[in-house]
Amino acid sequence: MARVRFEHVTKRFPSGDVAVKDLTLDVLDGELIVVVGPSGCGKSTTLRLLAGLEYPDAGEIWIGEKLVNDVPTRNREVSMVFQDYALYPHLSAFDNMGFGLRMQGVPVPDINWRVSRAADVLDIVPILDRMPRELSGGEQQRVALGRAIVKDATVFLLDEPLSSIDAKLRERMRMELLQLHRKLHRTFLYVTHDQQEAMTLGDRVAVMNDGMLQQFAPPSEIYDRPANLFVAGFFGSPAMNFIPVTIRGRKVTGSAIELELPRPCRLERGVLGIRPEALSPQLEANESTIDLKVDLAESIGHHQLVYGEAGRDGLVARLDANLKVRRGDHMRLRVDPRLVHVFDAHSGQAVL
Repeated sequence: MARVRFEHVTKRFPSGDVAVKDLTLDVLDGELIVVVGPSGCGKSTTLRLLAGLEYPDAGEIWIGEKLVNDVPTRNREVSMVFQDYALYPHLSAFDNMGFGLRMQGVPVPDINWRVSRAADVLDIVPILDRMPRELSGGEQQRVALGRAIVKDATVFLLDEPLSSIDAKLRERMRMELLQLHRKLHRTFLYVTHDQQEAMTLGDRVAVMNDGMLQQFAPPSEIYDRPANLFVAGFFGSPAMNFIPVTIRGRKVTGSAIELELPRPCRLERGVLGIRPEALSPQLEANESTIDLKVDLAESIGHHQLVYGEAGRDGLVARLDANLKVRRGDHMRLRVDPRLVHVFDAHSGQAVL
């Protein structure tokens, strides 16, 4: 295993664009870290910097106790799995997995042993003699993972490895990746734009936007205590509701809401964040409420998503499916002050 550290790392491209800005990230031995964010946020560049496929313009990158800024990829003890698998079409699954070892001059008996061991871990022994065209998407993915495993690297880098397979298989492969991580006892860095993958897989999640690290924390903390408006809006489906408000001590006032915060806030102008599941039908007259004019009610099994207007603001609530809701209805929804978030309207940073 190996600890991975980025210390104030910056990467600029020849065009002048800054892909990664002053990144500091400390990954512990054996952790599975997910780096997540929208397209162009710098997450894949971060992985390529660690792999040695790109070199930093500033800062330091460490693998274990070794500074690797100028170390070639082959000497970094990392193994990378790409989005498109990149299997050689003219080689069998076995030969695809062993190809890199042959290029390194590893003796044939050692290659056979490593490939067989990896195939057993991945449960693909029966398909080792098949060609890539004869394999399903999930089987190709396992072969690509096997090619990484045989290198016996200390750090595994996975760049959106599940994005090319269908949703049902992707869900199963997520669970298999978790099991693989436990079996190998290695450090994993996994890049994705999918928030569900991030929340399911990561011991901790590194959220990036515009080349900058926004928050690095366990999935539950990312969801329950987002550091800023970007993180709050990126995680959750549907996304968090954002309502401009004025604040006087503990009193919060918006176009269709008034409530008292659990503790005073020094801001005068802020943004109130409310998760759709934090809204519920009003039960008592003295509760904090928000008035909603319904535009659409969408059934999703045991729940329904109710979209509408709350004063000048759009709002969505996740409510029980048995609640009768129709377009044009006026609803009064309960807001639990303990579940709301308050952000600085100027900086976007969370203050409560």
